[in-house]
Amino acid sequence: MAAHKPVEWVQAVITRFDEQLPIKVGHQNTHTKISTEHNKECLINISKYKFSLVISGLTNILKNVNNMVTDIWRAHHLGHTGEQSKDCLRLDETMLVKQLLPEICHFIHTYREGHQHAAELRASASAVLFSLSCNNFNAVFSRISTRLQELTVCSEDNVDVHDIELMQYINVDCSKLKRLLQETVLKFRALKKPAQLAVINSLEKAFWNWVENYPDEFTMLYQRPQADMAEAAEKLFDLVDSFAESAKRKAAVWPLQIILLILCPEILHTISKDTVDDSKANKKLFLDSLRKALAGQGSSKQLTESAAIACVKLCKASTYINWEDHSTIFLLVQSIVMDLKALLFNPAKPFWRGTGSQNADVELMMDCFVSCFRINPHNNQHFKVCLASSSPSTFHFVLVNSLHRIITNSHLDWWPKIDAVYCYSGELRFMFSDTLNRVIQGAGTHAPLRMTPSLTFIGKKTTSLKFKEKTTDLDTRSYKCLLLALVKLIHADPKLMLHNPVKQAPEMQSSTAELITGLVQLVPLTNTTQLSQEAMEALLVLHQPETIELWNPDAPIETFWDIRYSTAFSSFHKKKKIE
Repeated sequence: MAAHKPVEWVQAVITRFDEQLPIKVGHQNTHTKISTEHNKECLINISKYKFSLVISGLTNILKNVNNMVTDIWRAHHLGHTGEQSKDCLRLDETMLVKQLLPEICHFIHTYREGHQHAAELRASASAVLFSLSCNNFNAVFSRISTRLQELTVCSEDNVDVHDIELMQYINVDCSKLKRLLQETVLKFRALKKPAQLAVINSLEKAFWNWVENYPDEFTMLYQRPQADMAEAAEKLFDLVDSFAESAKRKAAVWPLQIILLILCPEILHTISKDTVDDSKANKKLFLDSLRKALAGQGSSKQLTESAAIACVKLCKASTYINWEDHSTIFLLVQSIVMDLKALLFNPAKPFWRGTGSQNADVELMMDCFVSCFRINPHNNQHFKVCLASSSPSTFHFVLVNSLHRIITNSHLDWWPKIDAVYCYSGELRFMFSDTLNRVIQGAGTHAPLRMTPSLTFIGKKTTSLKFKEKTTDLDTRSYKCLLLALVKLIHADPKLMLHNPVKQAPEMQSSTAELITGLVQLVPLTNTTQLSQEAMEALLVLHQPETIELWNPDAPIETFWDIRYSTAFSSFHKKKKIE
C-alpha cells in the first residue's frame, strides 16, 4: 500500500495520530500514550520522504482544533521534522504562508496568560515558527514586512501588532538581522506609537536570538566591523532617539538603544573620546544619561530601572566578545558595573519594579550575576551578598539558578568554569540543609503545592534563610522553589556540593552523608512530584563511580558503605513523618 498509494497511507497515519490526541480521547492510559508516541515517530520518519504531505495533514489538524483547548505541544514535533527533513528546502513557500504559518501564528497570538496551557502553547508554537524560519525565512519575513507596510498607512491608534512581534520568535543570523533593521528604518517613522513600541521590543529579542544562536558571528563583528550593519543600527538609533521625547518613552527605548550601539563597535570607540562631532553627540549624551540614571543622579525611578535593564544587556553582550580583542566595550562595562551591582544586589533595598514584575526582576538579576561572573569570576562581592543568610530569599534563588546556568551554559572558550566558586561549597550545603528542613516541616502542615515555572517569593519582603518560627503557604511555596533549584544544582554538578578542601576525613564523610540523606528524604515526598523526581536524578549522579570517590577521597569505599547503610536505615524511620 505504501508503495502504490503513498497519499492514502500518509493520510491514514495522520488520521490515526489525530484520533489519539488527548483532545479527542481525554485522559490517556499507558497503552494510548505508547501508541501516540509510535504514530508520532512514524510521522517524523515519513516526513523525510513526504514532508509536504505530513505538513499539510498536521496543518489541517491545527485548523480543526484552533477554536478548542488543545494540546499543541503534541504538534510541536513538526518543528523537529522541519529540522530533520532535507526536503523542506524544496517546500513551496506559498503553501507555508497560506496554510501552516497562519495556524502557528494563531497559537502564538491567541493564547495569553489565563489560559490553562498558555505558556506551553506559546512555547511549542514558537519552537515550530523558529524551525520554519530556519529554511523559510522569506515566508515569515514577508508576513512581518507586509504588516509593517499596512501599519504605515493605518490611521487607527489601536492596531494589531501581532505579526510585528513574530520577529522575536524567528531564527536570525547576521544577514537576516540586517534585513530586519533595514526594513524597520524604512518604516519606523510612519508607524503609530503602539506599532513603534512593538518593533522596539521585538527587535531587542531578535538581537538576542542572533547572539545566542550565532555567537561566532557576533564575536566576529568586533574583529571585523560591518559598515552596513552599523549604518542601519545608527539610523535606527537616531529614529528611536527622536521618538524618545519624554521620560516614559526614554525608559521604553533605552534597552534597544544600547543594543543598537553595541552593533556599532567603531561608533562606541568614537564616543569614548572627550569630544565628538555633531552626528555622534546624541550617542555620547545617551551614554552619559544612562550612567547618571543608573547612579540615581536626579533621575526618576522609571529611568533608573530602564538604565539597569540596558546596562545588564551591555554586560551580557560583552561576555560574547573575547577580552583579548581589547574592545572599547569593556571600558564602558567597567564604568557602570559597580553602580549596577549596587542597585541590583542591595539587601537593604531589593530591586523591585512593582507588582507583577518579580519574574522579570529575578531574570534581570540572574543575567547580571552570570555576566559579572563571566567578566571577572574573582570579583565576587555580589556572590557573597546573595549567599548571606541575612539576604532576601530572592537573592538566594538568583544565586542558585545563576550557578546552574553557569554550569549548563558554558559553550564559549573564554567563559570561566564553575570551579572558580567551589570554595563556597560549605555555604551552599548549609543553604540546602536549612531549606530542606523548612520544606519538610511545611509538607506536614500544608496542603499539596504544585511546583510551577513562575516564582512565588514574597514581593519586596526580606526573608532570610533563618526562617520564622511559623511559615505560611506562600513561605513554603518559596522554599520549595529554592529547594528545587538547589537539587537541580546538585544534579548539574555534584562536585560543587562535595568540595571539601580543608576538612578532615570524618568531617568530609559527615557532610557528604548529610547531603545524601537530605536527598533521600525528598524521594518519597508525594505532594511535589517534580522535587522528588529531581532528587532521584541527583542521587543517581552522586552514585556515579567517579563521584563516589569524592565522597571522602581518603576512604571512598568505606564511606560509600557507611553512608549507604545509614541512609537506608534512617529512611524507614523518616518516611511516615515526611508523608
